[in-house]
Amino acid sequence: MMGVLMSEVTGPEDRRFAVFQPMAGRLLLVIGAAILAACSGSAAASTTTTTTVLTTTTNGATPATSTTSQGVTMQLSSPAFVDQGMIPGRFTCDGVDVSPELVIEGVPAGTVSLVLVVEDPDAPGGTWDHWLVFDMAVIASIPEDVGAIGTSGLNSWQRTGYGGPCPPSGTHRYFFTMVALDAELGLAEGANKAEIMSAAEGHVLAEAVLMGTYSR
Repeated sequence: MMGVLMSEVTGPEDRRFAVFQPMAGRLLLVIGAAILAACSGSAAASTTTTTTVLTTTTNGATPATSTTSQGVTMQLSSPAFVDQGMIPGRFTCDGVDVSPELVIEGVPAGTVSLVLVVEDPDAPGGTWDHWLVFDMAVIASIPEDVGAIGTSGLNSWQRTGYGGPCPPSGTHRYFFTMVALDAELGLAEGANKAEIMSAAEGHVLAEAVLMGTYSR
């Protein structure tokens, strides 16, 4: 992947989390309502509190977390880099450009499929989509250089599969977002991010985000 055409020079409109943010808002309303109900109840009433906790996994990576409506913490991490850390060159266009291993923990009960979105919101022309996968089975990890998994969406290079960080210059952030859904989307291979996000609306159970950086 060389030259201006292969760098993140132009990209689609930044719609990151346009579908997933409303779910987070609804979860906050549910939690807030539960707290108010507990405060107005009798002293004998019991309450359940959910807490999002950052932990360090055995591979040394600090995973991003997301608390679900069930009080389960969903986490996404990688043995290749820590959250907010530098992504090694091996996983970029300056290296062999293979996808990093990802570890998924705390997937909530009722999850039918997983969606993975990898994107760079710092690309000059708007958010650049590096990897889109949907209708993945519920799994505990995605191996390095996985190749085919789930159903592949169309990235900003107008192809399916993984494309690693390849900024034209400076330091860019790369968000790996894993989303748990209560249904399969049933879209055809090559669906774009807007189509995936639209189909996912109303089916989000939880999400976890891992962010890495890369500089050129």
